[in-house]
Amino acid sequence: MKSKFRQVALIGKYHATAAGCAGASTRKALDDIAHFLMDQGCDVVLEADTAANMGLTSYTAMDVANIGAQCDLGLVVGGDGTMLGIGRQLAQYGVPLIGINQGRLGFITDIPFDQYKVTLGPMLAGDYEQDDRSLMQARVMRDGHCVFSALAMNDVVVNRGATSGMVELRVEVDGRFVSNQRADGLIIASPTGSTAYSLSAGGPLLHPSIPAWVMVPIAPHTLSNRPIALSNTAQIAIEIVAGRDASANFDMQSLASLMHGDRIEVTLSEHRVRFLHPKGWTYFDTLRQKMHWNEGVA
Repeated sequence: MKSKFRQVALIGKYHATAAGCAGASTRKALDDIAHFLMDQGCDVVLEADTAANMGLTSYTAMDVANIGAQCDLGLVVGGDGTMLGIGRQLAQYGVPLIGINQGRLGFITDIPFDQYKVTLGPMLAGDYEQDDRSLMQARVMRDGHCVFSALAMNDVVVNRGATSGMVELRVEVDGRFVSNQRADGLIIASPTGSTAYSLSAGGPLLHPSIPAWVMVPIAPHTLSNRPIALSNTAQIAIEIVAGRDASANFDMQSLASLMHGDRIEVTLSEHRVRFLHPKGWTYFDTLRQKMHWNEGVA
């Protein structure tokens, strides 16, 4: 079967040993996958930082903007963190992404490395499921001016300082006051992020097709302060009322230091990330596997 994707970009995790492939390095894994893609009729390019850090100099290298403009597919080799980073960057270009898992959980990099050949062949020929995921646009506003902005696929998290006590946060939804919350922090999670930090803080699982976010307090002072699901068309604003050294994290990959009076505004991004999965894939398959449901059941 020949690939329907002419030019494929390989994006890898830079400083890791590939899991599940007999201790082979990530560099070798990328090289093996590149040769497999070429055997399927694909022109292979490497994301520039991947090529530089892995020392893979025999392939054409492109930055993200050129990948977005020229490539038909992105193949991400790593874990969910690698996918989150490149997914945010490529969303504006509409380039679909396939994830080969070399991390641990792999909720969005769902093809095991040792199965990539048998799985990728049919997908490259057009036999796949498409799964679009929403993004959040977040801005830190200070004295009426935007001082920081970022996209998030998983979550926007406001945290207390490492050595300080609780923070007090004023929360508004669509300009209407919701509550002042005293807690260690607050998470605004997308359905994609509902299996991440939000879940460990007691939030619910959200199916990716649900147009919603979940707002989850972290160790709230008041036990009646519970997670709540909100429409993803709402504008959420979180104002820092009290607490020292607070910060905002966006997918735990970018950070902004916050001051009293700062407002973190979260809205739905116009961009979406396009994931491709093997034919027959469902979200529930992923949950069963990653959450170890039904284990021990006859």
